[in-house]
Amino acid sequence: MIGIRALQIADAAQGATVPVHLLYPTTAAESPQQFGPWEVSAARDAPIVGGSLSLVVISHGTGGTPWGYAGIAQHLVEHGFAVAMITHAGNTRGDDALAHTAANLVNRPRHVRLAIDAAFAALPLHADVAVIGHSMGGYTALAVAGGKPMALPDQTPDGVAHPVDVEHDPRVRKVALLAPAIPWLMAPGALASLHAQVFVRTGERDDITRPDFVAAVLREITPADSKVVPGAGHFFCVFPIARHLASLPPGQDPPGFDRAAYQPTLHADLVAFLTRPNG
Repeated sequence: MIGIRALQIADAAQGATVPVHLLYPTTAAESPQQFGPWEVSAARDAPIVGGSLSLVVISHGTGGTPWGYAGIAQHLVEHGFAVAMITHAGNTRGDDALAHTAANLVNRPRHVRLAIDAAFAALPLHADVAVIGHSMGGYTALAVAGGKPMALPDQTPDGVAHPVDVEHDPRVRKVALLAPAIPWLMAPGALASLHAQVFVRTGERDDITRPDFVAAVLREITPADSKVVPGAGHFFCVFPIARHLASLPPGQDPPGFDRAAYQPTLHADLVAFLTRPNG
């Protein structure tokens, strides 16, 4: 069974409230919980089951929502993890005012750090944390784990790339990158201080975050587990697909790719990575 708690975290630096939902194991009876068009079966504010849990933070893509990864979150809880699902204020489906700005590059890693603080205050957790990030969430995961990003010329007043001062969190020891958007980490040495093991999945037919580009940006590191998913597009990890997305890009796949059939493989690979001893 899955328990769920809703938190509203104050981000003083941004002057915004960051919604975070904690999912965790429980024995309480579940009931349908609606989050926009997504439905999750969970028990609200139920007691937690088990001792110290491993925390996984999920960072959604630009203009997105954490509930597109409900399938991943539910599977992780069923395998004994606690999951923190962040709604990145200013870069969500309902409020995307900060998309494509340097402020967003700064805010997102801080949201992760604040969410980790809140999760540790609410639940009994292990010291080490993992972050799963899709698309812009991949940037977020690498930035909070020691990456040193640059704002691109179209994001700065003078049209010149500048370093971005982000908050790193040494508690993040693993990052799973799913079709990561990471052009802000192209500079030499941008990943030299990374303090986390890295898992990568890219889509063979992804024309948004092409696998060859991702491999080039990550050339300075050796991921613990990296694969290109045959036939997949950019949204192979978004599941289940909400009805309103079925005809839009997040609900579409290249011809011949079966997203639902692929999900068990992705879930098993993530659990294997997340349970691997830290190096």
